[in-house]
Amino acid sequence: MEKQYRYTALDVFRGATIALMILVNSPGKWGVQYGPLRHAAWHGFTLTDLVFPAFLFAVGNAMAFVLPKLADKSLSDFWVKVIKRTVLIFLIGYLLNFFPFYSFKEQAWRSIADIRFLGVLQRIALCYFLAMVLVRFCSTRVVLWVSGAVLLGYWLILYWFGGVDPYSLSGYAGNVLDKMLIGEPRLYGGEGVPFDPEGLLSTLPAMINVIFGYYTGVFLRAKGPTYEAVAKLLLAGAVIVLVGLWWDWFFPINKKIWTSSFVMLTSGISMMCIAALVYLIEVRQRKNWTYFFEVFGRNPLFIYALSWVLGTLFYLIPVGETSFKNAVYSFFESFLRADHAAFIYAVLFMLLHWLVGYVLDRKKIYIKV
Repeated sequence: MEKQYRYTALDVFRGATIALMILVNSPGKWGVQYGPLRHAAWHGFTLTDLVFPAFLFAVGNAMAFVLPKLADKSLSDFWVKVIKRTVLIFLIGYLLNFFPFYSFKEQAWRSIADIRFLGVLQRIALCYFLAMVLVRFCSTRVVLWVSGAVLLGYWLILYWFGGVDPYSLSGYAGNVLDKMLIGEPRLYGGEGVPFDPEGLLSTLPAMINVIFGYYTGVFLRAKGPTYEAVAKLLLAGAVIVLVGLWWDWFFPINKKIWTSSFVMLTSGISMMCIAALVYLIEVRQRKNWTYFFEVFGRNPLFIYALSWVLGTLFYLIPVGETSFKNAVYSFFESFLRADHAAFIYAVLFMLLHWLVGYVLDRKKIYIKV
């Protein structure tokens, strides 16, 4: 059946993560957003914390449908495709960090030596590469053993090599590695100190979100959109969530250091979301509402990159004594509460990207790497 190879539910899931990613990354003003649209301060979990791991899960879903197509190709073709895609996604993420290349405040070109090296797209690239190589060359049994070893090993590394409080910002062992290999000037500084939430060490457990997504896709290809498949995915997702919540007692759920309990929680929730979408869209054939999210899901990388570029430009474009972004936000704030105004701006910004995606889809333009 053709539908084995193309699930609308998976496109909707991927598109929803992009739409939500833009929504939470683009408030009219930081610090006044609704609670669910903010990341947890450190330990804990909000809706916003689910967005990135859900997208990694979607990357794994796509791999389950792409990898069989590579089975008939030579090993060199596999490496060329995977390495090319990894490098391009990583490079796009790095250049977005560099954008707009020129500092209008200092009236000088920005120095590449001080640009943040890692980021969201860079993590996606690394997780994609590691997961793709693992599932291509290892049996399912080996992949599961490696995944378990990564989650347990990461916990032990943080516990043994961390500070007095190994799960705190100051005690996080991964920060030592990032400072040594990348350097403090090229790390994210949003926490008030050099610390990268997309650091090298925490990329390893993040890869497991991709692995969970991959095997969910493999399962769906094998079983098809059936009641049995939905029930089993819901049950498996619930069990994985419970494991994550149990693990939280010993290894706190934390997105910023991507703890193993966080991997389990977000993977289980993603699996249950996929099950619900498959039931609604594929089994019940309720598709009259899906197109909005499909638009985001058909050009996800381009739309995400565009949101970064436009977000930066809207902040730089002068309007009187302020910026275009601040002027629009201030207009809404003049008659709304600050959190409402920030949300309205974010929704309009997200809808602008949907409009771009809609035009691309109507013209059958799909930008892939």
